[in-house]
Amino acid sequence: MILYVIGSSSRGNSYLLSSPKSTLILECGVRFSEIKKALNYDLSPVCACLITHEHGDHSKSANDVAAAGIDIYSSPGTLEALKLSGHRFHPVQAKKRFTVGEFSIMPFDVKHDCQEPFGFLIQHPESGTILFATDTYYIPYNFPGLNQIIVEVNYDEEILDGNVFKGRVPEAVKNRVLRSHMELSTFKHFLSITDISAVHNIVMIHLSDGNSDEKKFVSEIIAATGKTTQAARPGMTINLSKTPF
Repeated sequence: MILYVIGSSSRGNSYLLSSPKSTLILECGVRFSEIKKALNYDLSPVCACLITHEHGDHSKSANDVAAAGIDIYSSPGTLEALKLSGHRFHPVQAKKRFTVGEFSIMPFDVKHDCQEPFGFLIQHPESGTILFATDTYYIPYNFPGLNQIIVEVNYDEEILDGNVFKGRVPEAVKNRVLRSHMELSTFKHFLSITDISAVHNIVMIHLSDGNSDEKKFVSEIIAATGKTTQAARPGMTINLSKTPF
């Protein structure tokens, strides 16, 4: 199983989760042309696209994706907020598992400033169980048996406070970030109360351009967990096989 990063920031988020037989698109917050390029202009392996919430940096090309014949799965609230309807758009319910291609998926609710945001627990024989959560200030569940963790770690509160003090970030923006995105120490706490004994990879996504420090984030998570840890960047390819060696 390979994770390919198309975009992972406020400018746009999209990822490909690909086995030899099928590909799942996670988010479509970039131009569809970028997604097609990442797929080498071959859409035939794509079994579906998952959208976590309605903000444009996660849903920008939803109509184009559907027009290309790709089914989109998201919460009823997200589809309503985006005014998306038709046979390509599938509302799914939190904590109710569904299957697309080789992937078994269970949505779950997260905490963000939008209508009905989801994270997804994704299972596949090659990768095991993948936790995918972005744009949430904490994860309200404990998941047993994880093999891969792909989670937003957006900012460091000390860096954010420094940017507010220097006038780089307005106080109102800081307050919005605190109520909508995950901070480094919050992610570390989540990992400390989660059974990560079977986790092979931790991938941090959606780092803030100005309020994060990639090297610090990676080093602190490695120190806290001893697990292979990376921060997602466009063009990056990550092996998410359940037995990588």
